[in-house]
Amino acid sequence: MTVSGVLIAVMAVLFACGVYAMLERSLTRVLIGFLLLGNATNLLLLIAMGAPGLAPFFGEVDKSDMSDPLPQALTLTAIVITFAVSAFLLALIYRSWQLGQADTVTDDEEDVALRGVDHDAEEDALDDEVELEDADDAITTDFLDTTTSPITVLRHRDHPAIDDDAPVDRGDGR
Repeated sequence: MTVSGVLIAVMAVLFACGVYAMLERSLTRVLIGFLLLGNATNLLLLIAMGAPGLAPFFGEVDKSDMSDPLPQALTLTAIVITFAVSAFLLALIYRSWQLGQADTVTDDEEDVALRGVDHDAEEDALDDEVELEDADDAITTDFLDTTTSPITVLRHRDHPAIDDDAPVDRGDGR
């Protein structure tokens, strides 16, 4: 049995509508888009499952007659994830409505300031720094003038200020 082309078309339309709805600035439309994406994912897993079969614990049957339980488990997981994220988005929408009587995401001062910054000049300055660091091949470590590793394990006997009666490991196994 082959997968119906109608199921594939419906899944593609759900994915497209979900992505389009998630690109809006309204949180309610983002929620609707996320729900559409969740349903499209469930439909994708249903399509991937293939032909229905018998349950794996249903008596003595041939392996080719059994259904694959993995897509079913993945579908249940997708349902739970969709529910949890939807509940979180609903809480965000409710809180946004309480604070501003709107569920749209607006630009704040930092967003507007970032749009006005010349990012090309900053990237050129960063590229110049990288070229200067690459030119200095003599330094291969971040620890300058260090001949040993920066981590040194010290024992209590290495510090004369520590006076304790802890047993000393003599190294001979006793």
